[in-house]
Amino acid sequence: MVNVDPVLVVIIALLIGVVLFVYLFIRRTLLAFSEGIRESRR
Repeated sequence: MVNVDPVLVVIIALLIGVVLFVYLFIRRTLLAFSEGIRESRR
């Protein structure tokens, strides 16, 4: 078993959570944006 600092684990988990949240948020925004462009072209 490798001795890992609990604080380090928490920081890494937070970073991964933030990255996932930002990725999903940007993806959703881009999808809605492209949908809006498609709708306005009609």
